Amino acid sequence: MSEKTGVLTGFKEFLMRGNVIELAVAVVVGAAFTNIVNAVVKGVINPIVGALGSQNLDHYKTCLTTCHTDAKSGDFTDGIYILWGSVLSAVLTFVITAAVVYFLMILPMNKWKARQDAKKPVDDSPLAPTEVELLTEIRDALVAQRNGSVSRAGAGSAVGGGAGSVVTQKTQQ
Repeated sequence: MSEKTGVLTGFKEFLMRGNVIELAVAVVVGAAFTNIVNAVVKGVINPIVGALGSQNLDHYKTCLTTCHTDAKSGDFTDGIYILWGSVLSAVLTFVITAAVVYFLMILPMNKWKARQDAKKPVDDSPLAPTEVELLTEIRDALVAQRNGSVSRAGAGSAVGGGAGSVVTQKTQQ
């Protein structure tokens, strides 16, 4: 029984994570935007394209080989042809969808987050020492240990000797 409640608890935690909920909201909003974008393409883009030719972008195609066209409908009856109008329609739909999502959702959300971050108090805690500072402290401690001195804040010291020796100088101000 505890395994079943553990699985259900884990599933509940998975569903309640922010990422899953945000993904669900994105899918719903994306589906709603699809209807808006299709209406814009049908009501605005297709009439503009229709001023140059057919209003339906699916009618735009190019024949690669010898094609015969139907005299009444103007459609290709045989041959190999590329339906570039439907590709253009899909590209326009994608670009419009991306622009609407970016300008109506992402951009305002980023500005809102920036304002929220600006309202947060500034953390005045001291910064952690950098890697170079830590290595310098370790080097100084090793030099002091080699010299047999206990204190690190001594006057100037020079360590000389064989190959690989370290020479340091400290100045008091």
